[in-house]
Amino acid sequence: MDPLDSTQLATLRDRLTRRESELRAQIDAARGTVEAVADAATGHEVGDRKDEAAARQLSGVAVAELDRDLAEIVAVQAAKRRMADGVYGVCIDCDDAIGWQRLQVQPEAVRCAACQRRHEQGRVRTTRR
Repeated sequence: MDPLDSTQLATLRDRLTRRESELRAQIDAARGTVEAVADAATGHEVGDRKDEAAARQLSGVAVAELDRDLAEIVAVQAAKRRMADGVYGVCIDCDDAIGWQRLQVQPEAVRCAACQRRHEQGRVRTTRR
């Protein structure tokens, strides 16, 4: 596969920057939700078990979404650092170029499609034991 040209890199850099902004907004909103649920749980208002269960569930979902968004923003920032270092689009396993089509779908990808497939298959095998 051919390395990315400057137009492709600029396109992907813009997508990563937009995604980072979106994630920051989602992280701020999720933190607000978690804080609001925590404040409601520690309030002095009398609630029933259904209210408490609903609050725990909402809090759990908000924390899971926050964790997911935090992990993604770390990946996006790492991709932007790889761009700055001149190693963006190179598979961390085989050192081949990561295809343009793959990077369009997942611009923070660190592996080519073949190595990602092997990586995921290895993880599934170790998980099933």
